Amino acid sequence: MAGPSSHVRAADVLGRVTLVTGKEEFLNERTVGAVRDAVRAYDADAELSEATASDLTLATLGEMAAPSLFSSIRCVVVRGLENLPDESVDGLLDYCAAPVEDVALVLVHGGGQKGSGVLAKLRKLGAVVDSRSGELKASEFPTFVAAEVRGHGSSIDQEAATFLVQAVGQDLRSLAAAAHQLTSDFPGEVLSVEKVKQYFGGRAEAKSFAVADAAFWGRREAALEELRWALDAGTAPVLVTSAFAGGARGVARYKSAPRGMREPDLAREVGVPPWKLRTIRDQSRGWSDGAIARAIRAVAQADADIKGAASDASYTLERLVLTVTGLRDQR
Repeated sequence: MAGPSSHVRAADVLGRVTLVTGKEEFLNERTVGAVRDAVRAYDADAELSEATASDLTLATLGEMAAPSLFSSIRCVVVRGLENLPDESVDGLLDYCAAPVEDVALVLVHGGGQKGSGVLAKLRKLGAVVDSRSGELKASEFPTFVAAEVRGHGSSIDQEAATFLVQAVGQDLRSLAAAAHQLTSDFPGEVLSVEKVKQYFGGRAEAKSFAVADAAFWGRREAALEELRWALDAGTAPVLVTSAFAGGARGVARYKSAPRGMREPDLAREVGVPPWKLRTIRDQSRGWSDGAIARAIRAVAQADADIKGAASDASYTLERLVLTVTGLRDQR
């Protein structure tokens, strides 16, 4: 299982097509990030661009693959491959059969049956590298934690890894954030269950989600109170931003999901258990598309500030609560 230091070389991705599929969105995003990092390490001036498959035409594909004035090395990420227009399928397959040497093309499929015919054809092409993320079994989460910790230059014993999963829950983004927090505070050390309990002994995930939940309801005072309680109880700041990211993602996905879906299908589309769907449905009524987009940007900025360690984490999180609740107020 890939840890944070998984090394992808430029030679593995330039002149190739990386096909990213599977149900574990966190692992999919990590693959996209690894390709980008490899291209940037090879050429600091490389051009990075993104597009959505629904907008992909022969002309736009040609533009993305063509060298710019500044750099011939490019990394192009195309998301939502399941929404590729029928008239663009042949053009994309032709390109993928003979990719441009200086371009790393990443195609991201959002899951589900839609577009599976295109996936089958792409997987038969020699230049296509298939990267699939399967859903983890319960027994595999401690192994994921151990790989994360190893990637940060530390190690964790089995009991501690299992305890961390029980405390934080089976969300890969939160587990990765927790591993990052622990290895930052105990660099190069073996992480014992005692060290893990210092941070995550009180259901840290539940505290984090209480903050985010109140914020996405627009309940400013309640969210600030939950935040102070969570931080006083030792909840890692990165878990709070992770919970906010999950809340924003849930609302955004619910709002963009096709109407008329059956509840179990809608829950799968949004990426939440069915019992959580009603909360997200009610929360989403207070969010416009523009406001949730701004909330997502605010969460990403707060997460970057906290991980950069250049700011006061509690101030950053208070500002995030005020921003998110303020955005929901704009109805």
